[in-house]
Amino acid sequence: MVMMASWRWTAVLICLQWVFQYALCREVTLPSGPLYRVAGFPLSIPCAVSGYEGSRTQDFEWYLYREDSQGRQMGVISTRDPGFPYAPFQARVRSGDVRVERDSGDKARLVFQRLRADDQGRYECYTPSTDSKYQGNYSALVAVKVIPDTLLISYSRSLTGQPVPEGAEITLTCSAGVQSKQHTHLSITFGVRGGGSGTGSGSSSGTPREIIAIDKELGLTPGRGESYQKRYDDGEITLVKKSGDGGRDVYVMRVSAVAPEDSGAYFCEASQWILDPDGAWQKIAQRTLEIGNLTVQPLADSLTVTSTPRGEVTLQLGSPLTLTCEVSGLAPGGRSGLLVQWMRRGAVSSEDRALTGGGVEVEVARYGPDGVVSWGDDSSRGGRGGGGSMEKEVEGRYSLRLFSAHPADSGVYRCAVSVYAGRLNPGPSSAATITQRSEGVTVNLKTKEVKVSAVANLPRGPLLKRGDTITLLCNISVVTTGPAQVEVQWLQRAVLPAQEGGATTGGVVIEKGGDQPSVEEKGRVLASLTYEGLSRLYKNSSSEVSMDRVSPGTYRLRIFSAQDQGLFVCQAEVWGQDPHGGWYNTGARAQSETVRVYLYARAADLLLIPLVVGMSSALFVGVVIIATVTCCFMKRLARQRSPK
Repeated sequence: MVMMASWRWTAVLICLQWVFQYALCREVTLPSGPLYRVAGFPLSIPCAVSGYEGSRTQDFEWYLYREDSQGRQMGVISTRDPGFPYAPFQARVRSGDVRVERDSGDKARLVFQRLRADDQGRYECYTPSTDSKYQGNYSALVAVKVIPDTLLISYSRSLTGQPVPEGAEITLTCSAGVQSKQHTHLSITFGVRGGGSGTGSGSSSGTPREIIAIDKELGLTPGRGESYQKRYDDGEITLVKKSGDGGRDVYVMRVSAVAPEDSGAYFCEASQWILDPDGAWQKIAQRTLEIGNLTVQPLADSLTVTSTPRGEVTLQLGSPLTLTCEVSGLAPGGRSGLLVQWMRRGAVSSEDRALTGGGVEVEVARYGPDGVVSWGDDSSRGGRGGGGSMEKEVEGRYSLRLFSAHPADSGVYRCAVSVYAGRLNPGPSSAATITQRSEGVTVNLKTKEVKVSAVANLPRGPLLKRGDTITLLCNISVVTTGPAQVEVQWLQRAVLPAQEGGATTGGVVIEKGGDQPSVEEKGRVLASLTYEGLSRLYKNSSSEVSMDRVSPGTYRLRIFSAQDQGLFVCQAEVWGQDPHGGWYNTGARAQSETVRVYLYARAADLLLIPLVVGMSSALFVGVVIIATVTCCFMKRLARQRSPK
């Protein structure tokens, strides 16, 4: 048993000694071969040493064994001996075409800047010993095969250098191919130098930016950065591979809408790749072809929007109005969506003109990117049953037609054009690339004079009480030539504290003040009667109301079972008839003086007051008596139970 245990310990010690010696053995490693590289292009062979003793900076010496040298070695380069290279390599070492580049103290690589056909052979990386004992391997070999350069690249469509408007489409074509007995892959990259944000001209200088590429694994990848990724996702940038002649494939890059930052010098780059024995892809050849310079002219510099007629137009009432908007400076081909709007700025009343300083701008009509015409804020025009139209006459020309111009159509018209560069059908939330407006066209209409007045009153009668029917009359007087109709509204306003007081006669006060009410005092619309005779009732009162026309100039408002008192006023607007028989708002309006209505309480309601007061008093006295009696009883009961 003792002998067996001793044998086991001896075996363990021997194993540990071998492991220890192995851990300290020098080892030189090179990539697995053979390495296929292309003549005329760089070669880089990494060499690493481990398990050594001594300095952390090791020396490296490289030898070449050519296939026809019958095992004779040829010194290529050394990190410790400048005279190490043999004659065929001395000039190349001095010029830097052949050199050693260190990655660290124990890692270095042999670099050929331009590989030659006679550089083919087996390369040995040798590391001179710094160890106390000679153990391990001090060199390693790898075979290098030099294959001919067959990479070809050309273009069939280049840039002319002429400025291109923003939003135009460009197509660049590049042909590339390789004839190799080895299995290699080809990658194609389209890129640009110079340009970028804030530049407007092409330049061959600057950092190259990849736009889109077909990589070594034949995958399609957009350039780095959110801009190219988004444009690729949106289909704005595409790259297509097609079969060509002479063993070459044709690669077509399309940018559907160029932007100012796309300016620069464009190039096409073809790279040949091979899969090394260690499973890593290596670029073995590359050629770059300059395609030309691109200068993108911003839309702000090229876009022009004009409207005709120009200046000022004066029309007779009912005459047709035609306005034309012309858009120029866009990229040919129609790759950009356009939103064309006709805007009108004009005050409809002297009051609005004083508040807005020239009137509020409203949208009359629009022609969308999808070709749909819609009427904007000025909806009365579109609702007249063929009162107007907007259409695209030819590319870049849009017309607005009003078949019968009315006073409300007067004002300053402008054509606003929003361009969506490269987007024919932008989404509703898409921001326009640029929006530009034309000069204003002032449209005036000759109108006939119209005078109108309104007087509101409450017919004499018994005092009004809550629950009675209130009857108010509005007498309208119109002086004009030709047919006219009146649209009347009745409004109710609350009594403000500053308006308390004043004489009362029969439950009504007619205020003679001429001040116009503020916006807050205009009140609630109770009812209206349109110029067509249509009565409209609004749910702005706690009581039922009705409105009718009792005579050609008198309009009646009735409030049934009235519960609310307050201030009442009537407003009148005059509508005229144009030569075509259509009715229009003349803009003439009038407002009556305020009528204040008081509602008295009924006798039955007054009798309720003493009844309620009496019942409340009796209830209060009863509660007090009961509380007093209860309190006294409880105190007496407590004294009787207390111990004597």
